[in-house]
Amino acid sequence: MLLGLCSAGGAALCYGIGSVLQADAARRTTASTGLDPRLLTRLLRSGRYLIGVAADGAGFLLSLLAVRSLPLFVVQSVVASFLAVTAVLAAVLLRMPLGGRDRAGIAVVVGGLVLVGASAAPDHAVALPPAGDRAVLGGALLLVPAAMVVGRAPWHRGAAGLGAVAGLAFGVTAIASRVLPGPAGQPPGRYLLTLLTDPSSYALVLAGALALLTYSTALQRGSVTRATAPLVVGETLVPALVGVIALGDRPRPGWEWAAILGCLAASAGAVSLARHGEIEPDPAPVGPDRKDPA
Repeated sequence: MLLGLCSAGGAALCYGIGSVLQADAARRTTASTGLDPRLLTRLLRSGRYLIGVAADGAGFLLSLLAVRSLPLFVVQSVVASFLAVTAVLAAVLLRMPLGGRDRAGIAVVVGGLVLVGASAAPDHAVALPPAGDRAVLGGALLLVPAAMVVGRAPWHRGAAGLGAVAGLAFGVTAIASRVLPGPAGQPPGRYLLTLLTDPSSYALVLAGALALLTYSTALQRGSVTRATAPLVVGETLVPALVGVIALGDRPRPGWEWAAILGCLAASAGAVSLARHGEIEPDPAPVGPDRKDPA
């Protein structure tokens, strides 16, 4: 359990670093109307974005390790604290001073994490309901048309909507990671075949790519606060509910109140700190279909 908590904390640190770098790169890159997969191609030419994605990749691997030993509500609450990490890094590295509200937000996040950590109990394997793995893939597939519709929304509303879709997609990746079959002593070749035939593997890949695209687009459409606040809510609360309802996640007996209060507090504190993902970039190249967000 200690390894799981340390892994989740490491994931939050990686995501905090990655969010700043990706926000900076997204603002420097030519934007297009709608949801354009070519945006990722343009971003992949940016060293900042690649480093940010590498940090996110490390965070994902650490969160994958965490969800194998801890309930989803614990892991996702800790991961949501990446915005507290971002706020501290912005204050130290980017000279963005912390105001009274920011310090209060960090205190709320820390207090929420203490409650979540205190309520945590070791995870135990629970069999999925019938067709549960296909339901996870179905959820990922449903987010694709939702992203396409939201991507056509006016600039600022589109940013919030795409942030929400990105949060739900990140939530699906967490759920898919949790329900992926373990190796169970299988030889590597046979285990790889097991993964290739499991719908959760495809849900993980699809939701991860969609989350990356929608969040990068949202960062171009509006403020990081507008894009990240709904992301935090979607990636924290939805997996927590799925874990409790379908996957047998439970806090320590008698600590249910602490788990609920801590999860809500960590999410609320993180949302209040979302402005610290804001970066003022150098003048960005403007393409022919660039829209003025004003």
